[in-house]
Amino acid sequence: MSFVGERRALAAAVFAFYFLAYGMLVLVGMVPPEMNKAFAAIAGVYGLAFFSLVAGYFWARWYAVGVGLYGVITAAVGMWQLGAEPVLVFVGGTHLAATVFLWGNAMSGPYDGQTAWREKLHMDENAVQRLGRSVIRAGVSLPFVLLYALMPKPETASMVLSILALVLAGVGFRAVVKLRTWGVLAMGGAGALMVMLAGTDLWMGASGLYALRPALGGALLVAAAAPFAAPMLRFVLGRQPA
Repeated sequence: MSFVGERRALAAAVFAFYFLAYGMLVLVGMVPPEMNKAFAAIAGVYGLAFFSLVAGYFWARWYAVGVGLYGVITAAVGMWQLGAEPVLVFVGGTHLAATVFLWGNAMSGPYDGQTAWREKLHMDENAVQRLGRSVIRAGVSLPFVLLYALMPKPETASMVLSILALVLAGVGFRAVVKLRTWGVLAMGGAGALMVMLAGTDLWMGASGLYALRPALGGALLVAAAAPFAAPMLRFVLGRQPA
């Protein structure tokens, strides 16, 4: 399947739609005030996916695929709980379509397939694949981390730790696309914190579904850091550059 420009436009339109939808819910007051920050943050996730695709950043396709997969997972969990509600089917279908539009070698050309950024960052094909897997997993996990951190929570300690995890995930993602080693450590640390918070929620009597969001977000952040673990270990042991 070709039609690279058309597929990019359709995928960008999906992310623009959700950016506007979440933004309008906040602006017109259709969500409780305590949820405004969370909904605004999710609008920002979609806005970044739309803007980066249009701007042609080398990491944009990977990030947008991750956000698309986040929507598919969210819709699937919702349908598991509530059944095939039309809204959930629409959400899952549009996110799946955006992901499919961006998938494949043909779509990599305008983004991660460009040679300029690879030469600038001294990336071979293995390193590109490693970075791609990491950014996709980060794109899936960031909305989960945002929602967990910004949703109302009664426990002060839990709130502080979730905000810390959010900050580490955000700065870690930015550092990883710039190939900074500390970004990998920040994302891994954020993932470990989220998994710990999920365990704490279960221990405090929260439902499994409530703990699912931090557990998923944390596991995916750890998975985002995982592709760099072996090269970093080899570097530390002095066997070859990371």
